[in-house]
Amino acid sequence: MVQNIDFFIMTTRWIFLIALGYYIITNLQWYHYKISRVIFKHHKQKWHLLYFVLPILCFIFLPYDIYFYLLIYFYLIFFGYWIFNLSNKLIFTGRVLRFFGLYIIFILFNELLLLSIAKPSILIQIVYLFPLPISLALSLVIEKILLNRYKKLAQDKLESMHNLIIIVITGSYGKTSLKNFLFQVLQESFKVYATPRSVNTLTGIIADINQNLSLLNDVYIVEAGARGLGDIQEIIDLVAPQIVVVGKIGAAHIEYFKNIETIYKAKYEILESRRLQRVYIYKDNIQPTICLVPIVNFPQNISNIEATLNGTDFDLEIQGEKLHLSTPVLGAFNAINISAVIAIAKDLGMKNESIIKQISKLEPINHRLSKIVVNDKVILDDSYNGNLDGMLEAIRLASLHNGRKVIVTPGLVESNKEFNVALAKAINSVFSVAIITGELNSKILQENISNPLKVILKDKSNIEGILKSITKPGDLILFANDAPSYI
Repeated sequence: MVQNIDFFIMTTRWIFLIALGYYIITNLQWYHYKISRVIFKHHKQKWHLLYFVLPILCFIFLPYDIYFYLLIYFYLIFFGYWIFNLSNKLIFTGRVLRFFGLYIIFILFNELLLLSIAKPSILIQIVYLFPLPISLALSLVIEKILLNRYKKLAQDKLESMHNLIIIVITGSYGKTSLKNFLFQVLQESFKVYATPRSVNTLTGIIADINQNLSLLNDVYIVEAGARGLGDIQEIIDLVAPQIVVVGKIGAAHIEYFKNIETIYKAKYEILESRRLQRVYIYKDNIQPTICLVPIVNFPQNISNIEATLNGTDFDLEIQGEKLHLSTPVLGAFNAINISAVIAIAKDLGMKNESIIKQISKLEPINHRLSKIVVNDKVILDDSYNGNLDGMLEAIRLASLHNGRKVIVTPGLVESNKEFNVALAKAINSVFSVAIITGELNSKILQENISNPLKVILKDKSNIEGILKSITKPGDLILFANDAPSYI
């Protein structure tokens, strides 16, 4: 009987400790394994209190009685429900598995050390928690060692590819779209490869070089993102591009950078490449004061932009030549992205005819103002677009639709109140129904959206049923931005 009770106590403790570790590693994965961001930049600080701080306090200070175990198992059930409802669940990468391997080893070691201590106390309960910080600290050291090793392999691979042209793209908005458009145009004349999806961090790029970049490629296009000073510098030090592109710089991720000046400083780290030969910068950006190579501003002499729900047409004068471009890609702002693509393609030797042909065949990027028709309903999927200018353009395009219009949005994430108010005013003038998802901007949007019917959804799991019940054939549904459940 005593042995059964001891086994129950130990099993309960192990499950509880594993749950704490699961919570920590999940949050670290969301925030790119930056502990400071998990602590200070998390959008739902109450989760730290509910799923980490309060359970630990109960574990340390409550006596081992029936209420203790009721609370522990209530927490575990509550925590399981939390995991079930996450939109971004933990991905069991090699890093995560290594962490859990270390963690379980230290839990077992701790149990052996404390095996002879029969009477629990506050001090002993604290000692039971030691495996978590020890495993986290050791995991960070191991991952740093592994990263440096993989980084050296990536550098060696790039250095062996003597003729490889490397292009790095950054900016506050449109990086992924510009990268994909450039890839689609250049593939007509080059063996080109681009970082997949939205991979734009140092660790992601290192893995991409080692695993996916072919030794036969002529051109490698890299997207560089940043949440702080030094992020882009690390990428530039690794890949040393000959060509860099800086798209529009604005207030995206302002909560990380605090001010626009710091954003510019972070983005212009891209100019520090030791092999830099040519720079393309959006013309309305504040231009860098120091740059040792030629700067090409874009767009130059762009006119007659006509952006509808069927595509985008525009005229462009470049290098003394006038071009008329037509593309199925939606959004007037994409004419600007495409103008940069044309400038780079021409400088790399592509002919006008090839460029025009490739642009006429450009495929829209999934979830970035892509249009589909389902059950006679027009779906504008702009769920990966999180900037005000892009969302306003999506709303303008939606306004061209002859029929009822519905918007689904969490508002602007990592932005400010003024931008969300501006978004709400634009929604007022176009939509019949506004479905507000998540809690982050719910209050601001509710206060400033007056004309459309408002539907508030804290849990996006019901969105499909809601849309089926309130939409009908002939409607347009705009998905404007999206936010994971931890935001």
